[in-house]
Amino acid sequence: MDTQEQHGRSAVPKRAARPPRPRGRLRIVIAGGAAAFTLTAGLATPLNPAPQQAAAKDGGKKVLTVAVAQSVDSLSPFLAQRLLSTSLHRLTYEYLTNYDAKTNKAIDGFATDWKPSADKLTWTYTIRGDSKWSDGKQATAEDAAWTFNKVMSREGTATANSNFVTNFRKVTAPSPTKLVIELKKPQATMAALDVPIVPKHVWEKVDDISKFNNDKDFPVVGNGPFILTDYKVDQYVKLKANKNFWRGPAKFDELVFRTYKDQDAAVSALRKGEVSFVAGQPALTPAQAASLKNEDNIKVNEGPGRRFFALATNPGAKTKDGKKFGDGNPALLDKKVRQALFLSVDRAALVDKVFQGHAVEGAGYIPPRFSEYAWKPSAEQELTYDPKKAVRLLDEAGYQKNDNGQRVGKDGKPLEFRILCHATDPNDKAVGKYLKEWWGDIGIGLKVNCLDDVSVPWYAGEYDLAFDGWSVNPDPDFVLGIHTCAALPVKAKESASTDNFICDKKFDGLYDKQLAEYDQGKRADTVKQMQSWLYDSGYMNVLAYPNAVEAYRTDQIKSITTMPTAAGNIFGQDGYWSWWSAVPADGKSSSKDGSSTGVIIGIAAAAVVLVGGGVLFALRRRSTAEDRE
Repeated sequence: MDTQEQHGRSAVPKRAARPPRPRGRLRIVIAGGAAAFTLTAGLATPLNPAPQQAAAKDGGKKVLTVAVAQSVDSLSPFLAQRLLSTSLHRLTYEYLTNYDAKTNKAIDGFATDWKPSADKLTWTYTIRGDSKWSDGKQATAEDAAWTFNKVMSREGTATANSNFVTNFRKVTAPSPTKLVIELKKPQATMAALDVPIVPKHVWEKVDDISKFNNDKDFPVVGNGPFILTDYKVDQYVKLKANKNFWRGPAKFDELVFRTYKDQDAAVSALRKGEVSFVAGQPALTPAQAASLKNEDNIKVNEGPGRRFFALATNPGAKTKDGKKFGDGNPALLDKKVRQALFLSVDRAALVDKVFQGHAVEGAGYIPPRFSEYAWKPSAEQELTYDPKKAVRLLDEAGYQKNDNGQRVGKDGKPLEFRILCHATDPNDKAVGKYLKEWWGDIGIGLKVNCLDDVSVPWYAGEYDLAFDGWSVNPDPDFVLGIHTCAALPVKAKESASTDNFICDKKFDGLYDKQLAEYDQGKRADTVKQMQSWLYDSGYMNVLAYPNAVEAYRTDQIKSITTMPTAAGNIFGQDGYWSWWSAVPADGKSSSKDGSSTGVIIGIAAAAVVLVGGGVLFALRRRSTAEDRE
């Protein structure tokens, strides 16, 4: 849906990412001092038409304003799955490890060191002694142990991060600076546990964490580079720099994420200087990017994305104990029908017509940006655009055409499907028009159901197909884990970490195998086998890997770092590198080629291997257009 990053699932399928799911989430951090990005802009309001001047009028306070399209699903680290929400948690809470901006290798976070025992079943983390909660209390290993144990308890706390702790046997804190995690079996993602560590002394007072959204009392107590100070649903999220952050304070005083449901309005706000940065939903459209490239003091950044844009089918919603629910079309339980649909989709045409070249044609589940895990089907296996073959499969499945040219089943009912569409994502709507035409040509009807919040019907299993997408992390464990049986909901219609209710013993076996494999090459082979299974099953059809297309004002941003630094994205990175290191511009006009680090350096350079050797590091979630989503 989008989702932790994208479904957002960006973290539900684009649901982006879960409630509204998510598409996805990713992490990243920088190792020493380095270039950074900076955006300074005042908060735009009807009474403040020139917000770029706000800093000077407010005692010189530097305010960085970022236009976002996605809504916050929850400010609780135990519940949030959308990319925006999980990105906020990266800014406000520490994780055990972080990611280097150039290599994506694990670097210090809340932990300064981590080591496994000889049998790989016990991991010991050294917790830094110079991290304090924003209310002045010391942050310790006990906070980390309490957080992990709370997720393990599954007392309404497993929605967002359960996959990280499923294999945990025991978590203890023998001392304030020592955390010990005992495993049931080896786990290759122990340097990629993307779980926000919360303050025990605050959260242990919460009566029901499953219903606590962490959005009533401000400022929110955290130990990250920023402190969350205010939030208004679908309006804004405000944060201030944590002056006591162990890595050093951010260079601007306040960070504001302002919501724009209309992407054209967000682009207009950038032109007026009311915001400093626009990322889009999840990217700028080709037309918007083209119009901004000739604007004074505006620079467009484009790099290979870490997201995928896909079609997902409903294989039959069910709970962990096998109870079925929802109203998905039973025709999609037939693999021949699913594959017929995908054979009738021209991916190359979508890249050309919808994305206008700002994307790469889809294949496997992992974007080519992560070259070590990326996979493509063989020539014999590939489901290329072939409407004639699709017609044969439908005939074999028993769906013949009637006198009106409609495919009908044995019950005489026309074969018609509903597809969930994110109302804020222009790509969903554009692709929906093509699907309606292509599938209509082979006798299948399609209703494109565009909603502001797709999570309600998604969780209820009340859909046939959906536009899906996740922001993939350097370590693919999370986005693969959402397709395991363990991710299914305990109760019908409740929020869960599953993406599309997929549950298959073979896939689960491969998932367990890759999780326990420390040999990088062998693990990558297993991950590719999992992608091959997903492809052949017809449950997921990855249409494209959209580029990250975003824009910022060069008169408000002095320098900015992409991830990867050679040619990558600015918004939705793995970690807090971008906003924490941002350097304000002096407000003077600058050329469109103004200073920036790693911006628009040739997408070709992006076939970078983001995951170094050794244990790989995870990402988080999905977001769909809404990233976790």
